[in-house]
Amino acid sequence: MANTGEQKRARILDPVDRVTEVIFGLLMAMTFTGTISVATSGQEAERTMMFAALGCNLAWGLADAVMYLLRALIDRTRKSTLFAKLGGADASTGQALVAAALPSHVAAAAKPETLELLRSRLVQYPATSVPSGLGWDDFMGALGVFLLVVASTFPLVVPFLLLDDTALAVRLSNLVGLAVLFIAGWMLARYAGAKPWQGGVAMAVTGAVLIVAIIALGG
Repeated sequence: MANTGEQKRARILDPVDRVTEVIFGLLMAMTFTGTISVATSGQEAERTMMFAALGCNLAWGLADAVMYLLRALIDRTRKSTLFAKLGGADASTGQALVAAALPSHVAAAAKPETLELLRSRLVQYPATSVPSGLGWDDFMGALGVFLLVVASTFPLVVPFLLLDDTALAVRLSNLVGLAVLFIAGWMLARYAGAKPWQGGVAMAVTGAVLIVAIIALGG
């Protein structure tokens, strides 16, 4: 039972999901802050644009949460369909179904006896234990996605709310954004088993390039 609970918690939002959602929200917010110095004149206009950045991330957070639920529903339905097909298939057809469900490099390396072992174990697994619809954990995951995207806006907004100097606020906001991107890259690289500082630098540089490209393209 403990293992099942751990698997459900891990499925809600794994470390990659959490960090990439923060990166996504951060890039969206930095797109707004990157245009403030040329698009606004005065503290009131700056505040208006900051609220627009927050509104944008609210909208994108909602859209991303809905897409999270859609992905979860598709994944659950796919698994449920696989179990249903395995129950009425012969050995060779079942092995083909199992191979198709595995990552391509794993399926290519798997021997027929390995596929047969997996098929037989899956056939014995209760199909009713694989839900085809959305559950409470899925909606909690969607809420987590929404909150992460929205929360990533606030570190960039604070300098504009506290400072009257637009140029200084832009520089400080950009520094905060790059620092968060560095931390995000550090965490992803550490999770992947790579060198954290290299991941941090790569993410910060990549984020800066993406922001320049997005602004240049009118984003």
